[in-house]
Amino acid sequence: MSALAAALDALFADSNVGRHAVYTPAGGEPVTVRIVPRRADTISEFGDARVWSETIRLDVCVREVADPRPGDGFEIDGEAFVIQGEPVRDRERLVWTIELRPA
Repeated sequence: MSALAAALDALFADSNVGRHAVYTPAGGEPVTVRIVPRRADTISEFGDARVWSETIRLDVCVREVADPRPGDGFEIDGEAFVIQGEPVRDRERLVWTIELRPA
């Protein structure tokens, strides 16, 4: 295991950063995974208007979720979400960044 992979494992395991979630692939069985949630606000421009929106993004290790797809679900703290858009892997291909919408 590389030093970066070991550091990521420690980060996801840290109770101050990571948390448990349930990932359910479309048509598959639910699996408990560790995530790092990010609920950053975004400002999008639409013509002359600027639209503020709350976003729900999370990071999950590739070794725990090999192939997340739009339509797959996550349950976080009792709230259900669906993957919106294509998940993106980091440069080292160890972590997925996934955007969610409420189910």
